[in-house]
Amino acid sequence: MDLGLNTDIQFIKGVGPKLAEKFARLGIRTVGDLLGHYPRKYIDYSQAYPIAQAPFDLDCCVKGELVGVEPARRIPGGRTLQKALVRDDWSTLQITWFNNPYAAKKLVPGETYYFEGRFGGNLARREVINPLIRTQEQVDQTPLVAVYPATEGLPSGVIGRCVGRVLDLTRELEDPLPEEMRRRFRLPEKSWAVRAIHTPARPQEVAEARRRLIYEELLTLQLGIFLMRGRSSKATGAPMVEYDPAPFWGSLPFSPTGAQQRAAGEIFKDMSGRPPMNRLLQGDVGSGKTLVAAAAVWMAAKNGYQSTLMAPTEILARQHAETLDRLLAPFGIAVVLLTGGMKAAEKRNALAAIEDGRAGLVVGTHAVISEKVTFAKLGLAVVDEQHRFGVRQRNLLADKAHQPHLLVMSATPIPRTLGLLLYGDLDISILDELPPGRKPVKTWFITGKKRRDLYGFLDKQMAAGHQAYIVCPAIEENGQDDSLQAVTTYLEEVARPLLPHRRIGLMHGKLKPAEKAAVMDAFKAGELDLLVSTTVIEVGVDVPNATVMVIENAERFGLSALHQLRGRVGRGSAAACCILISDNQNDSVRQRLQFLCRTPDGFAVARYDLETRGPGDFFGSAQHGLPSLRIADLATDTRVLSAAQKEAQAILAADPRLDSPDHQGLAAQVERLFEAAGPLN
Repeated sequence: MDLGLNTDIQFIKGVGPKLAEKFARLGIRTVGDLLGHYPRKYIDYSQAYPIAQAPFDLDCCVKGELVGVEPARRIPGGRTLQKALVRDDWSTLQITWFNNPYAAKKLVPGETYYFEGRFGGNLARREVINPLIRTQEQVDQTPLVAVYPATEGLPSGVIGRCVGRVLDLTRELEDPLPEEMRRRFRLPEKSWAVRAIHTPARPQEVAEARRRLIYEELLTLQLGIFLMRGRSSKATGAPMVEYDPAPFWGSLPFSPTGAQQRAAGEIFKDMSGRPPMNRLLQGDVGSGKTLVAAAAVWMAAKNGYQSTLMAPTEILARQHAETLDRLLAPFGIAVVLLTGGMKAAEKRNALAAIEDGRAGLVVGTHAVISEKVTFAKLGLAVVDEQHRFGVRQRNLLADKAHQPHLLVMSATPIPRTLGLLLYGDLDISILDELPPGRKPVKTWFITGKKRRDLYGFLDKQMAAGHQAYIVCPAIEENGQDDSLQAVTTYLEEVARPLLPHRRIGLMHGKLKPAEKAAVMDAFKAGELDLLVSTTVIEVGVDVPNATVMVIENAERFGLSALHQLRGRVGRGSAAACCILISDNQNDSVRQRLQFLCRTPDGFAVARYDLETRGPGDFFGSAQHGLPSLRIADLATDTRVLSAAQKEAQAILAADPRLDSPDHQGLAAQVERLFEAAGPLN
């Protein structure tokens, strides 16, 4: 059959229904989606290092002669292991393959090959695990090879071969940018840029294609954001009058910070205005965002409206429900919990209370935006950890009423200037003070050699009645990297042998909601001394008795993620500490971890992360709740983002609904990017 941009991915030669399911995991369902799945990097085999000069722990390429290959052998766990030796004029390289018995089949001793991977070892002998291998002939034909975001069972090489089979269809791509705009910014046509991004002949083509595609994507993003802001200029369906917050503040056993009072004042003013509030509340770990949200709920209740708060996990939703119930109970505001893991009878009772108005505040997960939920009089929607939710989910929540007020909260600090660019549809309030008595968490960086000493320290903390967390970056062993700590084996092979008389729990994302809740409840109740977990506890978990946070393979996390994890301790009156463990020898990695040890300020951490980490590391794939971007990076492409914002403002000033024939392509592009978010005007 003839292929087109809208053809189902399964009809590309060599794909079929089963592989199409794996493509769907990456959001690729059509040929057009595949052409829009851009490489995340390129391997330039023409720039190979001598073996001894390959940077430690960074992906790169070396060139050497294959000396010999050992026979494959079985190792514990049912895995296979095979080794080979490579040399050049100055050094040797040991290659190890796990569970890859065919990797060395076509390799010929005495021949020269190119090896790409992440290199370790020492200067005398370097090491690499499961490298990509190419011959001299292959490198001469195609020196630049695209590496694609992949998924289990669908490696980058397979994606690249499929892209090659449909590259000719780039000629069918419509160009959304008007010709005048392309001329003014010296941008190539889209069809050329998409072809070049997949199969560049030289690095300059990559740069030119990326510049074109990044600009288009960020212009589309900014147009969509401004159209969303225009949508919110309609009158709210929940008109309110502003109340003096003194009774709410007076009900607390402590005094709010100046920042909390200032943010609440901005929120109260928004909620009493004509258009619906659309505000981001941004604050460092422990700055008291939940209290400000409670004040907003109090204001809505005083005006006769219900509120809802949506959290990303059941653990956090339950915690918020308990905290908010304590804060709002003095005013008779009933707090109802609604999560997917609740029993049927509990859920029926909750839905009835929401529909008849008895529930003043509904706290839940995605369950609060399900079709079955009907509010009696919703006036305020709060989204916590907003970067974990997409625009579509935010809008589904807002659609539960006519133009309700929207407050989104984030504990991931970003520089204000970038925030204003990024959240063009939101006003911003910042909590830049910690509540009195909140002590900074002392942070130390150690290597694995000190692990036994660390466990002695943990034992003393537990003997004193305190609790601790240990966070690992993976759930299970992946068979490719023995240095990566995984919770499932760490618990049995490290934690329990070193603390045999302590009560230790296990927490990770593959547990069922009820299992997670049971483990967390036991930890909060003091029935567990230690919790070995993945980053599922990164957001919002609050156990005041926990005083130590240990993070294994700390080099695997961004600084902002480490700062979030560090914020899980030090929430009580006792002194707390965070211990980063890493055996990574890379200087830049060690400098990052040492910076975190010196810096308790989350905004300073965020700025450093933004300045020093590579594309995608700061914001990650979630892109802070905005539509997923295919090529632009909101952390590193800020200059292009600023230029795109100015151009979007100029376009909409002249053509507010993108009705002009010149803007039809842009209008369609905006609709595609934001299609999951519903209509934009």
